[in-house]
Amino acid sequence: MRKLTLLTLSILTLGILSCQEKKDEEKTEKSGVPEAVVAAFQKKYPGENDPDWQQDDHGYWESHFKIDGEKYRADFNADGTWVETENSIKKEDLPQVVQDSIDKNYADREITEIEHVINAKKGEFFDIEFKQKGKNMDVEMNKEGKKLN
Repeated sequence: MRKLTLLTLSILTLGILSCQEKKDEEKTEKSGVPEAVVAAFQKKYPGENDPDWQQDDHGYWESHFKIDGEKYRADFNADGTWVETENSIKKEDLPQVVQDSIDKNYADREITEIEHVINAKKGEFFDIEFKQKGKNMDVEMNKEGKKLN
């Protein structure tokens, strides 16, 4: 009787685990995110298992997720190649030299957003968005406060 109970429990456990695995596969299939992208994301951000995915206008797969309560976005090509990761920060979180450069060169402009960006090609920089008529102006600066664009 005891062996029958153990066998039954084992079969039920295997059934539940295989259903969960199938649900995870279906979730990826339903979202349309290529498996190479999901695998690259999981390798780069182990432990982050539930990002929100969308494809942007450039064809990149964007993952939206949180680390320690902060919102991040990581972009990947369809083949799983990582493009960049960014998160929004406040002006006071910028290096002082970058803050000084903004104050010197853009004192008359209103900041709408600041992002800390780590890019596969450009490296680490800050993307500062200033309000203006029409499309807002983006200025990219490195850690030394030098304008990149």
